[in-house]
Amino acid sequence: MSIKGKSFLKLLDFTPEEISDLIDFSAELKEKKKQGIPHRLCEGKNIVLLFEKASTRTRCAFEVAGYDLGMGVTYLDPAGSQMGNKESIEDTAKVLGRMYDGIEYRGFSQDIVEELAKYAGVPVWNGLTDEFHPTQILADFLTIKEHFGKLKGINFVFMGDARFNMGNSLMVGCAKMGINFTACTNKKYFPNKELTQKCLEIAKETGSTIIFEEDVDKAVKNADVICTDVWVSMGEKKEVWKERIEELLPYQVNKEVMKKAGENAIFMHCLPAFHDKKTTIGKQICDEFGLEALEVTDDVFTSKQSVVFQEAENRMHTIKAVMASTL
Repeated sequence: MSIKGKSFLKLLDFTPEEISDLIDFSAELKEKKKQGIPHRLCEGKNIVLLFEKASTRTRCAFEVAGYDLGMGVTYLDPAGSQMGNKESIEDTAKVLGRMYDGIEYRGFSQDIVEELAKYAGVPVWNGLTDEFHPTQILADFLTIKEHFGKLKGINFVFMGDARFNMGNSLMVGCAKMGINFTACTNKKYFPNKELTQKCLEIAKETGSTIIFEEDVDKAVKNADVICTDVWVSMGEKKEVWKERIEELLPYQVNKEVMKKAGENAIFMHCLPAFHDKKTTIGKQICDEFGLEALEVTDDVFTSKQSVVFQEAENRMHTIKAVMASTL
């Protein structure tokens, strides 16, 4: 694999072979981490993390990965940067590209991270935008491969709102890797038609299937992976909760869903998850609508079928592989 100098903005930009190599490299780096073997492959380099949206896993994964690789890491939240305020994205990219060897961006529009990559002159990594979340998908796929020993032919079902970064990126990633993807949700929440068409064309080459299904029983039958995400994305107004709950509650991942999928199926979630009332927002929303959980019930989230924390850890290993490979 030779992707040195290339930005990591969305999985559409990479071949199945390159994605597979990144996953294998992630597994190799994970093993070294577990054995305490140093792997300072980027000694002396420096990276900057631009966060317009707060995060636990993404920030920690990039920071620890950077330190493990021997790099200096600078974190900038909205208050620490003038990007888009006093300084244009283009100018910010040109300045940071002269000071740093790589730039991570986590924020809103995909156009922003694309513009950063256009002008920075160094690799830019997408930590999350409204449209795509590619580093999360690498972590998901590493987790699936660790559990099943393969990716091709796996039956993957995403339940809930499939219109945004997770639904989009999972559909792209599954199409690229020969994984059978099903979006199980109200038809209002299917991915956009243009991206779907691209994925259908890719799927023809890789042998995967792309299915959209409103019937839960049909969707989860013979599923290897059941995955979901929060029903309201960061930046959306709280007023949308009522509509989402009414329309998406039939697609909640609960014990009945996992039973229909089978005892060998695993549950995945990119986190954070509203599986109980132990968070301020979770308690507020659940109490308001008379619920005990939202997109996934606690008995599924904490079950033996749940691999959410293995998945979360794998963010670090896959991000490390992306940075090392592009630098």
